[in-house]
Amino acid sequence: MLVKSRPPVSGKLLRVGRRSVDNFRDTMRIAKGRFAARPARYPDMVWPVWAIVWVLLTAAAFVRLDTPAGQIHGQWSPGVGRLAEFLTQFALGGWYLIPSALLLVAANLTDWRSLSRRRLMLVYNWTCLAFLVLASVGLSGLLVNMLKYAIGRARPLYFEDFGVLALHPFAFDARFAGFPSGHATTMGAVFGILLLLFPRRWYIALAVTACVASTRVFVGAHYPSDTVAGFGLGCAFALVCGLVFARLGFIFRPAATGLPVRKPSFRLIAPER
Repeated sequence: MLVKSRPPVSGKLLRVGRRSVDNFRDTMRIAKGRFAARPARYPDMVWPVWAIVWVLLTAAAFVRLDTPAGQIHGQWSPGVGRLAEFLTQFALGGWYLIPSALLLVAANLTDWRSLSRRRLMLVYNWTCLAFLVLASVGLSGLLVNMLKYAIGRARPLYFEDFGVLALHPFAFDARFAGFPSGHATTMGAVFGILLLLFPRRWYIALAVTACVASTRVFVGAHYPSDTVAGFGLGCAFALVCGLVFARLGFIFRPAATGLPVRKPSFRLIAPER
């Protein structure tokens, strides 16, 4: 009885590696071709107005809320504290970056040419979503970490020692990394993504993400103005990423005015036959 010999492991790894490189090259070629074929024409957005609103909200939170938040830190009821400690974990970037990165790795190792059209569209849509999350949450996270250490604002945990506006630029000390809030930036980016994908349910997305972002105040990690600034920064990054994706034809299509519109072909669950 003849036993089929299995191909060596090294040969399999070599094929997977070649497939990964080919998939990456194909993706870069498609993106480069679309950038070249589609001029950089983006819809008119009232960015100055939204920027002014963001600055005014941050300033109002600083004037009206930051000092009271510093004074009452640690005086919340145990139930509120435990709930805030639980919810604030969902503002960690890893919840969104790690699954997205794993999805991209899996998609990069997949033999796209062997997939049916139905499965191909599903893999394509999930890949685009993972890339959107990585770009929105990841890039805004990098920027906010540079900003918070460059500004060096003391956290409310040290209100009694440093006051409400103690700045130690480039101290590279976690005590002076309060403004803006990184967790709130992540929640702002998540809200921006949900706003683009489900514009009719924006108020639900805003309520949930703003609630999670606000827990940074209750745990004493940030002042209210830190969270408002971070939330707006993350949301802006997600919207800009959405505009770029719409230009490339990924997930969205450009709109004459306002935010891009989700394409009808974007489905994360295969439709029933």
